[in-house]
Amino acid sequence: MNGFVKTALLMAAMTALFMVIGMAVGGRGGALIAFGFACLTNLFAYWNSDRMALAMYRAQPADEASAPGLTALVAQLAGNAGLPTPRTYIFDNDQPNAFATGRNPENAAVAVSTGLLRRLTMAEIAGVLAHELAHVKNRDTLTMTVTATLAGAIGMLGNMAMFMGVRSEDGRRNHLAGILVMILAPIAAMVVQMAISRSREYEADRMGAEICGKPNWLADALEKIAGDAQIIDNYPAESNPATAHMFIINPLHLNGVDSLFKTHPSTDERVRRLRAMTVNG
Repeated sequence: MNGFVKTALLMAAMTALFMVIGMAVGGRGGALIAFGFACLTNLFAYWNSDRMALAMYRAQPADEASAPGLTALVAQLAGNAGLPTPRTYIFDNDQPNAFATGRNPENAAVAVSTGLLRRLTMAEIAGVLAHELAHVKNRDTLTMTVTATLAGAIGMLGNMAMFMGVRSEDGRRNHLAGILVMILAPIAAMVVQMAISRSREYEADRMGAEICGKPNWLADALEKIAGDAQIIDNYPAESNPATAHMFIINPLHLNGVDSLFKTHPSTDERVRRLRAMTVNG
């Protein structure tokens, strides 16, 4: 099964989950309302995915006057990838990290943290940007943002189930079942998110290495970012964990139960594959 089909099936699974929760809360009518809301949510995310993500992290546009080296590098790598040059943004966070967003390559944006610019070499930054441009080229950016939006909406429905209870066939409300739905629904959404993200990261690494021409640049960057992400906080991401899968490295501190729901493949395995590309090349 190719990556596109797998991702489409996973997105369908998340929409179906949304409908199941709607049925649990409001019966058949609730399922139809949930389906309509899911469609509207997807439509809204399609047109506003880039603005939503950038505003959440208070990213500011970069240009030739404010960040000439960065914007020139993005333009060069976009040319290597055969892409229109995306808009470039910088968000203020000491944790080195980056993400890409946008509904298609013509409306894409890449955002890097101030920590990334301070802590990584230009070669490593090139590797990171190439990875993000690979997501743009593969049109992963829309999928990742829509998934984050649906996951947030599923969490909202789960909270409604806790207060309203689960509706049985005779019309009664089971509040204990509602509490279970509140707990299990976000977990199920997180599992689907994890599957979508993990299926795309390896491919973005491979293509990113080809775009920048140096797999070791990206491998070195991943090792450095992963180490710093465990000791440097990214408070907006901690407050909005549904967006964690958008980043090149999970920005959350994965402790306890959180470690069961990693949105990214093992960094060690990603690095191993990139180093192998250098050897085999």
